[in-house]
Amino acid sequence: MGAAMRRIHVGNALSAFGLGFTVPYLYVYVAQVRGLGSVTAGLVLAVFAVAALIVLPFAGRAIVRRGPLPVLLAALVTAALGALSLGLSASAATVLSSAAALGAGQAVMQPALATMIVDCSPSETRSRAFATQFFLQNLGLGVGGLIGGHLVDTSSAASFTLLFAIEAAMFLVLVAVMATVRTPRAPRMEEAPGQSAGGSWKQLLGNRAMVQLCVLGFVLFFACYGQFESGLSAYGVEAAGISTSTLGTALAANTLVIVVAQFAVLRFVERRKRSRVIAAVGLIWAVAWAVAGYAGLGHGSQAMATAAFISTYALFGLGEALLSPTVAPLVADLAPAGLAGQYNSAFALVKQLALAIGPAVGGPLGASLHAPYIVAFLLFSLGITVLAVRLGRQLTDVQNQPSLARSRVVTQSGAPAESVAAAEA
Repeated sequence: MGAAMRRIHVGNALSAFGLGFTVPYLYVYVAQVRGLGSVTAGLVLAVFAVAALIVLPFAGRAIVRRGPLPVLLAALVTAALGALSLGLSASAATVLSSAAALGAGQAVMQPALATMIVDCSPSETRSRAFATQFFLQNLGLGVGGLIGGHLVDTSSAASFTLLFAIEAAMFLVLVAVMATVRTPRAPRMEEAPGQSAGGSWKQLLGNRAMVQLCVLGFVLFFACYGQFESGLSAYGVEAAGISTSTLGTALAANTLVIVVAQFAVLRFVERRKRSRVIAAVGLIWAVAWAVAGYAGLGHGSQAMATAAFISTYALFGLGEALLSPTVAPLVADLAPAGLAGQYNSAFALVKQLALAIGPAVGGPLGASLHAPYIVAFLLFSLGITVLAVRLGRQLTDVQNQPSLARSRVVTQSGAPAESVAAAEA
């Protein structure tokens, strides 16, 4: 791992740390500490999603034109100003505008950092690079949430001001760290033959494999991440009688499985077709939803329901560990030269749409229509498997299984494949 990649991974970890540091406590801060009520607090969470949806299309264009590093630095400064302002805000207007700045900055960080990883890693090592990114992101989220939870005091607005001030300072420190990154010079849009400012989105939408991957990505995020803190948690409380402390334990189990399994499954993933790995994730998540169904509808003991509910989150974590070295590198491999930023931003936009719609749909279903909720999302998970198999038909052999490129290089640089086979015989 080169110096540039190390700094990029530090950036991923610290940006995730900032997200975990404050976002879990936004609702309490706005509704109770600042006394602005639950409606304003709900609007703040909605503003995060809306701000991301607005800025991401422009972020993709900026990354293509200017490169990921300047866009990342601008996003970090914007997020720092938003975090500091949020910690000092006392009115609904300033809270909402500050949340928009913080949400926009954090949304743009994702495709910028992903594009920097693409620029610094060849396709042969890209899966490992994105697996490391996902590992550090989850570690950052967990550590940030843990430390933030010990710093806040709901009876003291000053404790939250300190929390947001530390987050802002961390973003500015990250500006200094990332400003020293020297990535290999990747082609920009002006240098890519046949590319124009107005044609990049048209070219993306004309890429059938990328469009199918975006559809698949929407279902992935809608059926998993969009349910963690909304529909699935509401279902656990209402149908399975799960306590809030058990919800925390389930989320911790999810993170623990990711941290433990991430590199254990990496070698397995690198030797398999990406479409088949994603299809397997759909089956694992279908099992997870079936286990969740038992937790709330199985009429077993409370201990069994609790164990089943925690196991559901653990199974989701296993699927996430399989996805992290698979989906993000595939987005990069589908992008033409100079358009990685555009493709990363488009996929991030799809993710934000799923994360915005998922809670709105899953929350009411999970709280009141328990059996239909489980059946619907079990079918969504099986749909992931079907979509992944169809996507595999649109990919080239090397896009679907990058390890084939390495084996071909070895064959071409050494003895012919037939000679090797004859010698082994």
